[in-house]
Amino acid sequence: MSIPVALPSLAEVMARYAFAYLLTGSERGAPRAVAVVPRLEGGILLIDAIGHRTRENLVARPEVGLVWPPGAPGEYSLIVDGLAALDGGKLRIAPSRAVLHRPGRRSEPPKSGTC
Repeated sequence: MSIPVALPSLAEVMARYAFAYLLTGSERGAPRAVAVVPRLEGGILLIDAIGHRTRENLVARPEVGLVWPPGAPGEYSLIVDGLAALDGGKLRIAPSRAVLHRPGRRSEPPKSGTC
């Protein structure tokens, strides 16, 4: 189940979460996730420090995702797509899309002994 988030209200929604995972793509196409604490200034997400591998991934593939995990089961994750750019030691991400997402409810309870 997904609910679109208007980019002008992104700061308000982000305030509900403690941290996010920054998702980049490696040279082999594998995703790489690192925990970050982004802040929103002037419509741009800023991250103060990133590691070497994340930096390499961003230089080659600037399209990124950010996922703020839910605080409890049944709550929504915040997912933001954007375009990243390095600015000295900081990372700047221009968000292009945001959505609140959680799994849909099951129509029936799982059967005993199944996953």
